[in-house]
Amino acid sequence: MRGGGAAAAAGGLVLPRGALILLGICNALSLDIKASSKVRAFVGEKVQLTCTFKSSSPITESLTVDWTYRPLTGGQMETVSEGGNLFVLKIDQTQPLSLGKFKDRISWVGNVAKGDASIAIQSPVMSDNGTFICSVKNPPDVYHNIPQTVLIVTERAVLLSILVFLPSIIVVILMLVRLGRKSGVLKEKKKSGCKKSSIEVSDE
Repeated sequence: MRGGGAAAAAGGLVLPRGALILLGICNALSLDIKASSKVRAFVGEKVQLTCTFKSSSPITESLTVDWTYRPLTGGQMETVSEGGNLFVLKIDQTQPLSLGKFKDRISWVGNVAKGDASIAIQSPVMSDNGTFICSVKNPPDVYHNIPQTVLIVTERAVLLSILVFLPSIIVVILMLVRLGRKSGVLKEKKKSGCKKSSIEVSDE
């Protein structure tokens, strides 16, 4: 009673613990991250994985960018660098730390000052197919949505074959159509030439 009376007398507002926790989480979710849902690439050709973010707090040297990777076959996130992340980047670093299967193939193409945390993969292979997750922390903004990017790497040779043979196929089709038209015209002429004349010449 004393505590309740004191709170009432002080005009204080008492909120349930659950409401306070929810309010704190909502306030903390002040980082918004966007990334492409699907990226297509060709074997051996550099591909960029775009990730942009907006933070309610000023960018500081405490900002970190983490990329994680899960193979297309599923399973847990692969440990491809220290801490299980693809790499960890701090604002005062110029190149990310990449280990494992992506060693020496990851390059930083973003600009955190402009809210860009994009990376590029050099010489991608089909075994790189999988899901990439971009995570940004800019204390006190550490909670955010978790966008996922599915990378699909294919052989360009298949597409090149289609592009090479497509003109030839079109030419063949046009030639067949033209021959068909000529054949139809010749048949019509032949039929008209075979008709008997209505005027018969009698021999005297």
